Amino acid sequence: MPKKRKKAVSFDAMIKFFMSTYDIPTKKDINKLMDKLDRLEKLIRTTASYGKNKRVIAPNFAGGKGLQGKVVATASDEVFNVIKRFNDGTSFSEIQDRTGFGDKKIRNILFRLDKLGKIRRKSRGIYIAS
Repeated sequence: MPKKRKKAVSFDAMIKFFMSTYDIPTKKDINKLMDKLDRLEKLIRTTASYGKNKRVIAPNFAGGKGLQGKVVATASDEVFNVIKRFNDGTSFSEIQDRTGFGDKKIRNILFRLDKLGKIRRKSRGIYIAS
């Protein structure tokens, strides 16, 4: 009785099987990733040119009149400006009243400003601009 011949497996089929089984990326996958990276780098370059401590409000896509592309002071800038107004120092509650921010947000901002050296702590709860 003659032996049955098995169907030959092509080399390409075997490679595709291994690539799909072991999640090996193809050239097409890598090109997609490179395109995404290029877009992210371009976005980073454009936003970095506006300054380190400023943020830009996104354009209003609804077509209404708004702050389109204008630079706005950050929350840290607002707290620092409140502290700068008082020569003898200001209290935590005064900062909270003038900015309207919550306790946690102000505590984080004060910690960051102190670490950067922009303010110093005169005593517990009293802050002075450096």
